[in-house]
Amino acid sequence: MTTTDDLPAVPEAGDETVAHGAASGQPERVAFGRNPRHFGIDPGEPWPDDVPKDQDDTHWRFENDPAGARRAELKIAFCWTLTVLASIALAIVYIDGANTQAAGICWGIAFLGLGIGMLMWARDLLPGHEVTASRGHHDVCAEVDRIAVAESLSRGTEPMARRPFLFKMMGAVGGIFGLATIFPLASLGPRPHTDLYKTDWTGGVRALNEDGNPIRPGDIPVNGILTVFPEVDGQPSTDALSPTLLINVGDAPFKIPPSRTGWNIGGLVAFSKICTHAGCPASLYNVQTHQLICPCHQSTFDVLDDCNPVFGPASRSLPQLPIGTDAEGYVIATEGYQEAVGPGFWNRG
Repeated sequence: MTTTDDLPAVPEAGDETVAHGAASGQPERVAFGRNPRHFGIDPGEPWPDDVPKDQDDTHWRFENDPAGARRAELKIAFCWTLTVLASIALAIVYIDGANTQAAGICWGIAFLGLGIGMLMWARDLLPGHEVTASRGHHDVCAEVDRIAVAESLSRGTEPMARRPFLFKMMGAVGGIFGLATIFPLASLGPRPHTDLYKTDWTGGVRALNEDGNPIRPGDIPVNGILTVFPEVDGQPSTDALSPTLLINVGDAPFKIPPSRTGWNIGGLVAFSKICTHAGCPASLYNVQTHQLICPCHQSTFDVLDDCNPVFGPASRSLPQLPIGTDAEGYVIATEGYQEAVGPGFWNRG
């Protein structure tokens, strides 16, 4: 069993001289204060060759200059004050009218002040020296080593905790700047909720072609297809969700779900033109198979089977529009669409 009498003498902490072990042929040992565990060396162990002996990871720029440290604090506070003022200005700009140029300038100043303040704090008030630790043994770390790592990480937060003034400034900056960043979210507009379920198609609205002319069922021949729009103030609607396809399947065996009885005029049916995958126009019609094909990603819908997708990435059928005729024999919508038009993700808007 090894006792303390068997070990070479070790100088007191703070002594920069090497122990006498070198003269006696024993491995050189250094003072306990010169080989802290966060260098990966146990106190009293020989100093490894891969760790420089003159490292100091606790030094910071104004360590010996309290006045300089105070000046650095004030400079950081000035930068963060700019961030606070710019954040308040950003909120005022949005409330006043959302001038995008002024908002961009305010936001830029806010981020610039915040970033420069952070950089100055790291440069002037935190230890900024890299150190080289021993590679040690490549096995499972002992508990004391894990504790040492945790202690070494805590050394980075201790200098920050000694700056209550800057911590208070950081709280003000985080609160006001965080609130100000909420205002630009208004540019995204209101949440869609059920708005995407709405189109200009309502009961009694006539179907117009792109030239603004109303359509009669006989205007579309068997296997014919026509894009129509709801009539708004005598003109075709420009609503992006409203384009609809009138398709005449003739005598083909069209499957009519019980809930949609009466939604067609003989062999004339109406389905949304907007693909339920990505919103492209599903307007290519294969008269042999009675299938609608979207040219963007080749989603294919079976018109005779409620426009269910049979190929491609679309996972939802094209919504059907209930149609009929008015007193003059023109095609009208008897109701609006009963489900969301367009890509499936709009259902989750």
